[in-house]
Amino acid sequence: MTKLFPADDAFAASLGLPSQAFPELSPNYLEEPRGRYRSADGLLIAPASTQEVAMVMRAAHMARVPVVPYSGGTGLVGGQIAQDLPRPVILSLDRMRAIRSVHPDENVIVAEAGVILADVQAEALQMDRLFPLSLASEGSARVGGVLSTNAGGVNVLRYGNARDLCLGIEAVLPNGEVLNTLTRLRKNNTGYDLRHLLIGAEGSLGIITAAALHLSPMPVHTGTAMLAVESPKAALSLLSLAGRIAGGNVSAFELIHKQGFDFLAETMPQVRCPFPDAPEWCVLVELGGPETFSPEDTLMSLFEQGAEGGLVNDGVVAQSQQQAIDLWSVRESIPEANRRIGSVSSHDISVPLSVIPGFIEKAKAAIFALGPFRINCFGHVGDGNLHFNVFPLQGVSRDAHNDIRADVKRTVHDIAVEMGGSMSAEHGIGRMKVQDLETYGDPTKLLAMRAIKQALDPHGTCNPGAVLRQ
Repeated sequence: MTKLFPADDAFAASLGLPSQAFPELSPNYLEEPRGRYRSADGLLIAPASTQEVAMVMRAAHMARVPVVPYSGGTGLVGGQIAQDLPRPVILSLDRMRAIRSVHPDENVIVAEAGVILADVQAEALQMDRLFPLSLASEGSARVGGVLSTNAGGVNVLRYGNARDLCLGIEAVLPNGEVLNTLTRLRKNNTGYDLRHLLIGAEGSLGIITAAALHLSPMPVHTGTAMLAVESPKAALSLLSLAGRIAGGNVSAFELIHKQGFDFLAETMPQVRCPFPDAPEWCVLVELGGPETFSPEDTLMSLFEQGAEGGLVNDGVVAQSQQQAIDLWSVRESIPEANRRIGSVSSHDISVPLSVIPGFIEKAKAAIFALGPFRINCFGHVGDGNLHFNVFPLQGVSRDAHNDIRADVKRTVHDIAVEMGGSMSAEHGIGRMKVQDLETYGDPTKLLAMRAIKQALDPHGTCNPGAVLRQ
């Protein structure tokens, strides 16, 4: 392994960048949202162009200085915080916020990596189009970060992950060379697709600086409902029924457990439960379709047929845009309520849809066998992605369980993988799950990944320690 050296004043001066490229290092650049990873220091550099990114990467490659890319800072697996490196360059994309071009007839936006996700959505709306990638952190997450982590979110069921919404990228490789595959083409079979190599690589193979993003037609009519269901098994049956009734117009299908409502009541009482008494399980359903589609009628039909089949026992169908916003506010506030409670261990897992009920029951029993905990299980049941998070009892600090935290995580991941799932669904590997990737990953895949890393980043300067052990 190549020895890495700290960034210093001489390195900064050698770049010849203007003073605006060296903003003040604020605390958010040194700690991730859950407080699990902290860095003592770093040289913050905020380039204003792809050429400036290339200058930084070239100089870091030659000087053996580690570079940690920083996008919106919302990542939950420590990919943006390097606490065990010599003083790294923290490469912020904050100044690269240009929408380079819009192409309504092509359903394409070309945006730089620093553009906030919500701003891409707003730009698409101006064109009467939809950019469907939607996350709780969309007000601060940025294009470069969501692509580098292959972010998912609530609309994956219908529109896919971040990689499914990207037609082409511009990126700077670890040696400073610019990869220009910023194509707007849907069909482009010209050898290896390096776009998909860099998407999901979490900045370990290069820095994405711009992307051509695929838009969708804006649904003319949308509808939202929250339906109380008997169980996760009933939720899956209801999902199948929704597909039969609404066809391809089901945009989101989210599973919520009563513990999520309890956490909201405990930490964010202004976010109100739409039911008089919080149900044990419920689903949040969103439909969207063309002029001939009636989401309200379809949701009412879903409720009625679900009730007749013993799947649904209560429900709220939004009668206005504000009511729909209020229902979504419940789902989108749960991660913040979780953060305020403080988890012992959080898990972003995926399993095949048919085994979701079995996974939940088996994992709950295994966790309760370890000790007294609260479990908040929620997530994107339409695509098999669950956030199965374990919390201390009320009044107990999460730190009281530090001695068993590793056992909790291992237990959940073991069960997910045994049932044909993954220990990382949409949050990525970062630094937090490097050991998990080594434990559960296919050995041949890991060999290929290490070979690719060595070929593109032989000195190991590009986000060292993320995804693969340094």
